[in-house]
Amino acid sequence: MADPASYRPRQGEIPTSPGVYRFIDPHGRVVYVGKAKNLRARLNSYFARPAGLPPKTYAMVHTAAQVEWTVVGSELEAIQLEYTWIKQHAPRFNIMYRDDKSYPYLAVTMNEKYPRVQVMRGDRRPGVKYFGPFHPAKAIRETVDTMLRVFPVRSCSSGVFRRAEAAGRPCLLGYIDKCSAPCVGRVSPEEHRRLAEEFCEVMSGRPGPHVRRIQAQMDEAVAELRYEDAARHRDDLEALRRVFERNAVVLSEDTEADIFAFAEDELEAAVQVFHIRQGRIRGQRGWVVEKVEETDSAGMVEQLLLQVYGSIEDAERIPREVLVPALPEDAEQIGAWLRQRRGAAVDLRVPQRGDKAALLGTVRENAEQAFALHKARRSSDLTTRSQALRELQEALDAPEPLLRVECYDISHTSGTHVVASMVVLEDGLPKKRDYRRFSLRGEAARDDTSAMHDVITRRFARHLEEQMALDTPGSAPEEEPGEERVEEAGEEAGEEPHEKAPASAENPGEDPAVDPVEDTAVDREGARFAYPPSLVVVDGGQPQVAAARAALDALGITDLPVIGLAKRLEEIWLPDDEFPLVLPRTSQALYMLQRIRDEAHRFAIAYHRSKRSREMTASALDDVPGLGPARRRAVVEHFGSVARLRRASVEEITEVPGVGEATARRILEHLAAEG
Repeated sequence: MADPASYRPRQGEIPTSPGVYRFIDPHGRVVYVGKAKNLRARLNSYFARPAGLPPKTYAMVHTAAQVEWTVVGSELEAIQLEYTWIKQHAPRFNIMYRDDKSYPYLAVTMNEKYPRVQVMRGDRRPGVKYFGPFHPAKAIRETVDTMLRVFPVRSCSSGVFRRAEAAGRPCLLGYIDKCSAPCVGRVSPEEHRRLAEEFCEVMSGRPGPHVRRIQAQMDEAVAELRYEDAARHRDDLEALRRVFERNAVVLSEDTEADIFAFAEDELEAAVQVFHIRQGRIRGQRGWVVEKVEETDSAGMVEQLLLQVYGSIEDAERIPREVLVPALPEDAEQIGAWLRQRRGAAVDLRVPQRGDKAALLGTVRENAEQAFALHKARRSSDLTTRSQALRELQEALDAPEPLLRVECYDISHTSGTHVVASMVVLEDGLPKKRDYRRFSLRGEAARDDTSAMHDVITRRFARHLEEQMALDTPGSAPEEEPGEERVEEAGEEAGEEPHEKAPASAENPGEDPAVDPVEDTAVDREGARFAYPPSLVVVDGGQPQVAAARAALDALGITDLPVIGLAKRLEEIWLPDDEFPLVLPRTSQALYMLQRIRDEAHRFAIAYHRSKRSREMTASALDDVPGLGPARRRAVVEHFGSVARLRRASVEEITEVPGVGEATARRILEHLAAEG
């Protein structure tokens, strides 16, 4: 890797004008293209403190061997040149919204003697009417198939048409009445063109006259007792209804817009776009891209618009409105570039309220679902999981395959209601029956490192006890106070499906909100904790890793690898290492670590919220005179929240078993005094 100082330009060499710059590797390949209002300020940010750059930018400046720039006259010119170079060089460190297909359109070739209906991509041709875009292309074919029974326009290729004309016999569509067969003279060129014009009129969103005409023909056929003709007209009406149900109106009919939304994490992003034409959703499209450069939503929107609309050969297809979740930093220049490309006004904005804002929310929901599906498919793929485990084992120099990975996270609110979670991956898949959650108090809840030390100590002390229990038939370790497990696979954190053990002499004064659960794992499945993990992952950096390592060493467990995943830069910390391990951005191992870390965080947060809610409700009644723990618990279970209890009357409170009128009044007086 090159040292950025070796190719850093001198301070006075870089102009302060707007321009576009390129980082180039030793082989002459462009690895990154960017633009700047002030080239000197932007480029200096790469070289001033390379060690402090985000990991992806750090990798980029160390991959490059030189930097070049081009001064332009305005920010708009910089946008145009940046897009041109990105398209030309496809730099590896730029976000690329790759798509191997152009937009599919429904086209009617009105420039031919016998107009033809077909699906077309690419550049627009003169004399051809286009409708769309549609996505997927199957949607167009279904629409065409339905419409042809009402307007039997030719849809065959020129070769098929000429062969049918020479043979004097129509193709199959002609025999099943989905083509008027102009090839054999069933209709004249004028009649066929009129059918094509009616087809275009309906596809343009004006079906009313044709619906009324077909309805009148059906009524006339019924009056004349021509029931077969009436049934055919009825089916034609049903076909038109199906076409317009598929393209339901969601906005006013003069609306032409593209609506974009994102769902993202640190490494990838899913993009969805809805194409609205004549107020209808004509098409939907999506991509999943790798975030190879550090950028926010505004930066992603800018790159998306440049690549999506820059690649459209026929710029007339750019709609009047482009609705996005965040405006780019250079929104005015991007808007000017879109107007220049389209040759007409383009409104680039973020919808704030109304139907368009609601539709943006729908697009965002589609992006989130597509992203979740992408991650689920990626994590469920056996080859990918095997690759991730192998990569992680090699990166850590682990002697044994990482068959079981446990991850721990701490959650609290300013040091209060401190809880921890343990989640498990076996063979790269979550094993939710082995999840655990811990409640921490006293010195253990002092800070994150103390909490991590306590949780690791409790978990692996339990592991050693269960090993001894397996060696001694008839004995089983008791449940660790403050520890809970999820009984059913797939259980969401925060729910309480299992029965809680009552307070006992062994646990005097235990808070009823976090009573321990009797762990029957030894009896049911053999020792759960006697099976040690192959790797311990903690959410955090060097301090958390050191605390976990110290806890294991104190228990005499010295052969178990421990790592920490720091969220800010997605770097891996190992005990006693001064510098972190940085995995490649495309690493399946890094993706797997992120997934287990995020799952541990979700599980801990859900338990923390549940515990905090219960304890806050209970604490409001702690100082009510004459209200002991049993009746306090009964009141909390009956009303569920302090807000509902405040609204209750004395009579309603006395419905709680064991609570009399005097106690009910004291409860209300106490709550009123607390405000």
